[in-house]
Amino acid sequence: MKLRHFLSIADLTPGDFLEMMNKIRDIKQNPERYANVLQGKVLGMIFQKPSTRTRVSFEVGMLQLGGHALFLSSRDIQLGRGETIADTARVLSRYVDGIMARVFDHSHLETLAQYAHIPVINGLSDLLHPCQALADMYTILERKGSFQKLTIAYVGDGNNVCHSLLLAVAVTGARLHIATPPGYEPDEKILDKAKTFEAETGGSHYLTHDPVQAVRGADVVYTDVWASMGQESEREERLRIFQPYQVNAELMRHARPDAIFLHCLPAHRGEEVTDDVIDSEQSAVWDQAENRLHAQKALLVELLGGGA
Repeated sequence: MKLRHFLSIADLTPGDFLEMMNKIRDIKQNPERYANVLQGKVLGMIFQKPSTRTRVSFEVGMLQLGGHALFLSSRDIQLGRGETIADTARVLSRYVDGIMARVFDHSHLETLAQYAHIPVINGLSDLLHPCQALADMYTILERKGSFQKLTIAYVGDGNNVCHSLLLAVAVTGARLHIATPPGYEPDEKILDKAKTFEAETGGSHYLTHDPVQAVRGADVVYTDVWASMGQESEREERLRIFQPYQVNAELMRHARPDAIFLHCLPAHRGEEVTDDVIDSEQSAVWDQAENRLHAQKALLVELLGGGA
């Protein structure tokens, strides 16, 4: 695997992606093998957006790999508001061994990667959330054993989580059904990139405005919040528009009996998902949350430890 930065699932070939799945499995099952592979290494973590899972999983991951993580909030570092992003990248490259950034504007990540002399990881942007997709797909693999002939249904907003899931499913050759309200479909450029992968892997996707149609016969049902950070002003309108897209017990009945439910968290219970789904035996969200740690450790080993 020749990975310099990780800004998108599209940075991985289908072969790279499967190699990453194997690395995640090995790290999860044999953590002692990797206890000191990043000894002396420091990860600088830039947060424009607050986070629970991203911060804790990267910080704990670096600690368990023998390294150290440095938290830099928006109050500590003014990304693009004082010092230029390019200069920030140059300076941090002299201090730390890698940068993980959780930002609003995806172009900020691209600029960091352009000018940094060290690996840059996308911890989340308004366009993509590739670290989440690694954990998502590993959770599916863990529960289902294979990606072959799987149907995954995503119900809700065509947002950054949907975009990265779309690319990840395309890379594996599985099928993805996406149900969104009209006007909330995924970005056309992401759809085009997914088609490029699908031509190679045999995967497929289709878009619909009917959640029942998307979920029917699915092996996995996935949803996310209806209003992401930065969309607070749209919240009331989105609650009204997305109400028919709630994942509840009635919708889950259209999926396969052994279907699993996924959510990247945090969940707004009673909005995009009901308690009887997220707390059911079909729910894999807590394994999914745990797998953020193992997925990020695999990524850190690959980028900072030379694939050790």
